[in-house]
Amino acid sequence: METEPQITFRGLDRSPAIEDIIREKIDKLEQFYDRITSCRVTVEKRTHRGHKGHLFQVAVELEVPGGVIIANRKPGDINAHEELNVAVRDSFNAAKRQLEDHVRKTGGVHVKEHPEKRYGKVVRLFPEEGYGFAEMADGSEVYFHRDSVVREDWEKLDMLSELEFSLMDGEKGPFAVNVSVRS
Repeated sequence: METEPQITFRGLDRSPAIEDIIREKIDKLEQFYDRITSCRVTVEKRTHRGHKGHLFQVAVELEVPGGVIIANRKPGDINAHEELNVAVRDSFNAAKRQLEDHVRKTGGVHVKEHPEKRYGKVVRLFPEEGYGFAEMADGSEVYFHRDSVVREDWEKLDMLSELEFSLMDGEKGPFAVNVSVRS
């Protein structure tokens, strides 16, 4: 993998045991398909009205040559993911199925594509909300989220920080991924 996997916890404390399980699942995906370029996993604890306890949602996002695979398992019924381990298992199973489909559609051809690196500087930053905008050389602005910033670079960001990133197409237009502060 080109970048270190990112594991984010929302609504619950970071758990080394769960991180270990997630890293094992990521390793198994890489054993199946060694062309994964990046992986982001978000573990979220939700509380629903009228429901005792919590429900967990785990989102797995993989960048692979030729596309992005997103497995975002939402509980199908009220008791579906009361156990965090079950939510992790189900999301990674869904990611593996999508990865298998991707490999089958591409004929198993392992052509390593590197997204073009882009450069820009931070022009608007909303630290409390967890996002910002970078201006590219052509004057256009691109959105980035805290979860797309690699390592601990989010803490280093301020106005006019020089950034390096890749662009992905989203529903609302392009957005920056694999964002890092240029040294």
